[in-house]
Amino acid sequence: MVDHDTLIAAVRALARASRVVERASDGLSFADYRVLAAVSSGEERASRLAARLAVGKPAISATVESLSKRGLLRRDAVEGDARATSLTVTDEGRELFERMEGRMARQLELLAERAPDPAALISSLATLGDAVEEAVAERRAKEAQA
Repeated sequence: MVDHDTLIAAVRALARASRVVERASDGLSFADYRVLAAVSSGEERASRLAARLAVGKPAISATVESLSKRGLLRRDAVEGDARATSLTVTDEGRELFERMEGRMARQLELLAERAPDPAALISSLATLGDAVEEAVAERRAKEAQA
């Protein structure tokens, strides 16, 4: 197990790194990025999006509304469910998302180059992403059982 001071240093580093990477995002927030990434990956419903991203429905609704007003997301009615909407990234949204993601990836790469083993750092962060997805899926499964 990692000692407490090292864990705190890691949390602080992750918070600082996320801010540095976010600054490269073409003016979109991490919340915007997360929604665009999830919808680009095939998540179409806002309710499922909220569960996948582990945020409340009001936060997702506000982000979806903002992205829709900017022409980056399209909301369509779901046949047979008057309350549901299907989300799609627009062509403009996809272009911005891809440019944003490329800039953010480059910023992360520049930060990693300062580490003793840049490839190991990037690989560890990718593994962290997998661990987060697994933890969220487990939480969703427990909530579904309750």
